[in-house]
Amino acid sequence: MRISILAAAAALMAGACSAQAANIEFWYGNTGVVEKAIQDQCAAFNAAQSAHHITCVGQGSYEVSMQKAIAAFRANKHPVLIQFFDAGTLDLMLSDAVVPVQDVLPDVKWDNYIAGARAYYETSGGKLFAQPYNSSTLLLYTNKTELEKAGITKTPETWEEITDAARKLKASGHECPYVTNGEPWSMFEQFSARHGLPIASEHNGYDGLDAEYVFNTTFVAKHLQNLIEWRKEGLVKLASDTKAGNYTAAFNTGECAMIENSSGSYAASAKAFEGKYEITVGMAPMYKGYERHNTFVGGASIYIMKGRDKAEVEGAKTFLDFLRHPEQQMFMTAATGYVPVTNDVMDAIVKSGEANAPKYATAAVGIESMNQPRTRDTRGIRLGFYVQFRQVFMEETQKAFAGQETMQVALDNSKKRGDELLRRFEQTYKGVKLP
Repeated sequence: MRISILAAAAALMAGACSAQAANIEFWYGNTGVVEKAIQDQCAAFNAAQSAHHITCVGQGSYEVSMQKAIAAFRANKHPVLIQFFDAGTLDLMLSDAVVPVQDVLPDVKWDNYIAGARAYYETSGGKLFAQPYNSSTLLLYTNKTELEKAGITKTPETWEEITDAARKLKASGHECPYVTNGEPWSMFEQFSARHGLPIASEHNGYDGLDAEYVFNTTFVAKHLQNLIEWRKEGLVKLASDTKAGNYTAAFNTGECAMIENSSGSYAASAKAFEGKYEITVGMAPMYKGYERHNTFVGGASIYIMKGRDKAEVEGAKTFLDFLRHPEQQMFMTAATGYVPVTNDVMDAIVKSGEANAPKYATAAVGIESMNQPRTRDTRGIRLGFYVQFRQVFMEETQKAFAGQETMQVALDNSKKRGDELLRRFEQTYKGVKLP
């Protein structure tokens, strides 16, 4: 794979030598296998051409990277490229620290990006603000080996089938049929999207800063209450209930048999399962009676920051071109499980003769999940101070899981506190038009 990405890079960079050389910096917020993949791509870019040199600097987490980049911008010490995660989209769009990638690279065929990957990072007029990069979505993973021991031969596709399978697993002696971290991205945001439910008014904030949260009045409330009941029944465990204390680790060690998790977690799970269990990958479950809609794109995208000279911007453009190449996307998918983001990559995977290889297990299903029928409420989340809101949501719902209040009260409190954040954000950007 390293040889193939270098060969692809060399072909792509053939015309780059005429540009003015530049040293550019790229900040990202990943660790583990994803960080290694990013560093490998950066090394491949530098080895493939001599016109530009990129230094890729890990910041430890998305949140830290976001905070440091804004602070660095104010001090005029910011990088050329910054990777930001989904929840920080509106904050960054209105920060005046970045320039829309589609303005910098107007000749790129941006409509080649799959709709599910680009919608989250588009302006209301359809212009891409950032280039989708390590893109994930929510998938269902099952330990096929353990399910078959309990007599379950079909991978569950609905929540009704999840609970039936969980009861069979429990009856067979399995102590953790299904595990969740209870975090909003998986249990609330992705659930709302694929069930076609609004999270906030103004189509999740895309149509105005005066949006208000509405999730406490949707089927989300019933689903989260179901999780409480299933936990009491012994069908579901929270991450804190597991021996590992971490829901991904609990699945990877075989402690828990089913999990909804990011496509970006696949590589680590598959490696942990080697020689022990067989893993299955499918779209996240639906409740019967609901039409399936698209899941949101997760992970992060790459923004071009303002205030850098022409040579640096040219270097940034060249690096973004490099990352867009199908071979680079295939490398990222194979190394991490993140989903390809342009429509030509699946064709390239098929032509490689490895479409059914485990390393591409998340590609087709992830794209299929993000490309399900879309509504104006399933484009993404365009709400201010959303990073802070996710913490509010966790604080309140954990009280419900602990039995300190009902789930409905927890959601009502989350809505109230979330609306207060939205009004603060609206006041901060009073008179500013949404991009």
